[in-house]
Amino acid sequence: METRGYTTAAEHVDVIIVGAGISGVGSAYRLQQDCPEKTYLVLEGKDTFGGTWETHKYPGVRSDSDLYTFGYSFRPWLGNPIASAEDILAYMGTVIEENGIGPRIRYGHWITACSFSRETDLWTVEATRKSDGAKLVFTCNFLWMCQGYYDHETPHIPDWAGMADYKGLFVHAQKWDPATDYTGKRVLVIGSGATAATVVPAFAEKAAHVVMLQRSPTYFLCRPNQNDLADRLREIGMDEPTIHRVARTQILHDQLNFINRCNADSNEVFEELKTNIRAFAGEDFPIEPHFVPKYKVWQQRIAFCPNGDLFQAAAAGKVSVVTDTIDRFTEKGVRTASGEEIEADIIVACTGFNLLVMGGIPFTVDGKPIDWHETVTYRGAMFTGVPNMVWVMGYFRASWTLRVEMISEFVCKLLNRMSERKATRVEVTYRPQDESMALADWIEEDNFNPGYLMRGLKDLPRRGDQPEWRHNQDYWAERHELPNIDLDGPEFLYDGQRTNSEPLVAI
Repeated sequence: METRGYTTAAEHVDVIIVGAGISGVGSAYRLQQDCPEKTYLVLEGKDTFGGTWETHKYPGVRSDSDLYTFGYSFRPWLGNPIASAEDILAYMGTVIEENGIGPRIRYGHWITACSFSRETDLWTVEATRKSDGAKLVFTCNFLWMCQGYYDHETPHIPDWAGMADYKGLFVHAQKWDPATDYTGKRVLVIGSGATAATVVPAFAEKAAHVVMLQRSPTYFLCRPNQNDLADRLREIGMDEPTIHRVARTQILHDQLNFINRCNADSNEVFEELKTNIRAFAGEDFPIEPHFVPKYKVWQQRIAFCPNGDLFQAAAAGKVSVVTDTIDRFTEKGVRTASGEEIEADIIVACTGFNLLVMGGIPFTVDGKPIDWHETVTYRGAMFTGVPNMVWVMGYFRASWTLRVEMISEFVCKLLNRMSERKATRVEVTYRPQDESMALADWIEEDNFNPGYLMRGLKDLPRRGDQPEWRHNQDYWAERHELPNIDLDGPEFLYDGQRTNSEPLVAI
């Protein structure tokens, strides 16, 4: 059947979740638990679940958050705190299978447009099915964006001079082919963040030598890849759900203490980080100049080094570090600004990714295209002028999944509140006290300033100067605030109308 150029008639569900990564799978679970009467689909562009963990295939790919907090609260994590992509994918597969989520996921569905109409209070989602090129259309009452925040197809590669002159293999880590053999090769890794911290020690296991060329250093946290508390609880026979809950609580307590100490005395914390490095690399391991960042601890994400593997490889002479900028590429490698030529058989760029708001999907409301930078965020999840939609954006300083779960609970409460009110549309708007609110970019540069975020601020929604109108990046505050949002507050419009704060009784 052909309808408006589509292969089939529109398929309708109550909720469409976009993306089957860690956010989408966790959100689907919560929707099933808290809104069991709601029908839903998960539309995923890839041919399988996993998102980030399916995209990245470079050597040693692993989490940089512990799995007691990056894993879901409802499904205990049984392995090492820092886990490989393979282990994370297996964990997600178990969650999907145990909870019957699989039949709801439509893989290989590439969304090409999303449009909302206030006449029908429905989202229309257009998609192309990769397997046969069929053009499909879906409608839903509520759109739940869980597609992440970066471009899975096009990584960030600076425009270095002379790149075409290089005769070896050049690849961005995001595009690494696992079939590539680097045994006995000279490998140059450009970058020093979490990805570099992962690939450098992995390359060092088989490469002739690895050079990490960094423009500026990163902070590294070196600890054993184990959780002593969890191991002890297992030893005395505690059940896994309890172990997961207790270990998770302890980690979050320790992380809050660490962040507070960073804010109080960043220099003291740095001294401890140095001590941790030397515990693995030796007391004489030189920290200066290559491991002294120019910013305070936690202004950017700290790269976790399980068992200090990067520094052990450096201490063993398998890895060298060069702190400099690139003048140009040469036939044999790169020449730095100081004139040093670094020869390499393989050059791997670990230069980050490109921010991609809402997956780069064109959005319209009542026929008008949405410019996300012209909207204002409500708690980093909803946006002015955009009804019946939530975007899941996790934390930078805590595990992404912590916010996935809190936003999921918020969405389900919102959906149930709409049902109680028999409302078909909900959106956020300024309260009277917000009318003169000053607006600014999504986040302050001195708060959190990695390159991908700074490059993408022009594409992100703006924030206000009131706490409700921003994504504050503080799990320890939001764990109290988000569950207590007043869904009858003046910032919520149901079917275009404000309501009082008195609870309604469902009929």
